[in-house]
Amino acid sequence: MKTEFLCTVPVLPSQNITRDIDWYSHNFGFVKTFGDHMYAGMRLEDIVIHLQWHADTAADPLLGGSVVRIFVKNIEPYFESLVVKGAITCDKLIKNTAWGTHEFGLYDLNNNAVFVVEDIESSSEKTS
Repeated sequence: MKTEFLCTVPVLPSQNITRDIDWYSHNFGFVKTFGDHMYAGMRLEDIVIHLQWHADTAADPLLGGSVVRIFVKNIEPYFESLVVKGAITCDKLIKNTAWGTHEFGLYDLNNNAVFVVEDIESSSEKTS
């Protein structure tokens, strides 16, 4: 079975998730679809944005590179193809996360984090 690519989701840094959800809601009309004070998702029609809390310290900078989450169905064939290419090591696929995904990630040449994620729950709330 082949990996099916579904969508990309930008993950924006935030120092205050609640404040930023309110701002996006008031100014753009986004609606919170899931989350807590550390990580949340919002939707405006077909547009999805996630917010991720950062402490803005040297170890956890607020502005230290962007994050993109690429959502797929059937993650393993694509993961295996990247292992064969040497782009990632075989121990990087994390299965059955506490938030209901299989996923792996790596950094590009500009220190941007790129995660490939398969939602293993019955709904697609993670991309909503």
